[in-house]
Amino acid sequence: MKHFDRNKIIVIKGGSDKVNRKAVSTKNVDILLDPHLGNRKDKMHQRDSGLNQVLLKLAKQNNVAIGFSFKSILNSKNRIKDLGRIIQNIKLCRKYKVKIVILEFEGRNKEDVNSLFKVLGMTAKEIQISNSYEQYKLDYKKRYVMKGVMLTN
Repeated sequence: MKHFDRNKIIVIKGGSDKVNRKAVSTKNVDILLDPHLGNRKDKMHQRDSGLNQVLLKLAKQNNVAIGFSFKSILNSKNRIKDLGRIIQNIKLCRKYKVKIVILEFEGRNKEDVNSLFKVLGMTAKEIQISNSYEQYKLDYKKRYVMKGVMLTN
């Protein structure tokens, strides 16, 4: 993808380790959605949440946010394990300073979904940044010309 559309946000639905790795390794992807999904086997003392320190360092370097879908939580068959994996991913994203985004509200009130993610471990500031991330990213894309060059107003 040499040229990218400045009016769209590119979201990749994660799941397998290969997809997660490819998504965070490129600068063209804006959001990796639900990296915790897929057939995962938890270890004895640790959940396999789809993210690790290597992937999060790549995500930070390539400016890729990690997104969580309320729709996937609502329709999950293993809701307890998925919530545990989301909690672990939120902690890892905070540690490595990767942006977190909440998407797909499934017709629910935004404040209710934000309250759920506050219970899962997000801070009020992280939720506020999450709510304005799409507009921030679109504004950034419109100003970006090439590496090291930005348009000014």
